[in-house]
Amino acid sequence: MIAPRRFLPSIASLRALEALDRLESASAVAAELSLTQSAISRQLQTLERQMGTDLILRERKRLTLTPAAQDYVAEIRQALTLIANASLRLQVAPVGGSLNLAILPAFGMRWLMPRLPDFSRLHPSVTINMSTRLQPFNFAHEPFDAAIHFGRADWPGTDNMLLRHEQVIPVCAPELAARTTNMTPDKIRSLPLLHIQTRPRAWQDWFERHGVHLDGPLAGTMYDQYATITHAALHGLGVALMPDYLIEQDLATGRLIALHPTPTEALGAYYLVWPQDKSRDPPLRHFRTWLSTQAQPEDPLPR
Repeated sequence: MIAPRRFLPSIASLRALEALDRLESASAVAAELSLTQSAISRQLQTLERQMGTDLILRERKRLTLTPAAQDYVAEIRQALTLIANASLRLQVAPVGGSLNLAILPAFGMRWLMPRLPDFSRLHPSVTINMSTRLQPFNFAHEPFDAAIHFGRADWPGTDNMLLRHEQVIPVCAPELAARTTNMTPDKIRSLPLLHIQTRPRAWQDWFERHGVHLDGPLAGTMYDQYATITHAALHGLGVALMPDYLIEQDLATGRLIALHPTPTEALGAYYLVWPQDKSRDPPLRHFRTWLSTQAQPEDPLPR
């Protein structure tokens, strides 16, 4: 059941309140919404009457939001975004429907993209829209139907499908590797370490699995994506713990040197994750069924 009308203010009033919180100027709000300042003021007054509480502080012709109004805006901003995204999808929806997919940049580029032509051939009427997200998020607040996620299968309120385990190997530039002979995990620990934000414990896990006792945090520099950490390693800034499929060409050409003879399986894996309430959406079902034929964790990635 939809809430009573008194709890559903007009979109115009909510847009005015949200814009005032964001722009902090009634004149800027009026310009953005193509209205007069008087019209904006009337919309805000109407909203206050409907809510039965003060939302605006009026001081010397300057309008600001009360603390309660700021909290209110933080919630309605998400609702306005959801309404706008739903309206956009309705207007541009393809014949076979669309799938809004959040991807990890490196895995999406190297694993998913080479496979997508096959999906397009089998389901030409389904459109896949992709955007990058590096961290888990709340599906209720983001316009996604599914996501490719690395970690454990513990995303609340979702179902998932395993895509691939990850094998990692420490690598660095040849000039850095030349500083030490007979490389061991203990010696690797003494080199500058490069960390990635999406795997904050990767180095700790790797050292522990190779018998190196750690008595404190590991120093080093932090990077947000594999593209940047790869370049840091190539330029001799330190040792990066990289998925093997991302640095295969750099190892083959000698631009990077592997400091351990074999890759190690990382703690965590790649999953397709989707909200439980979207499980029956036709585009997602088509994508999931097709992807299950591609999800072969032990097979090599396309080159």
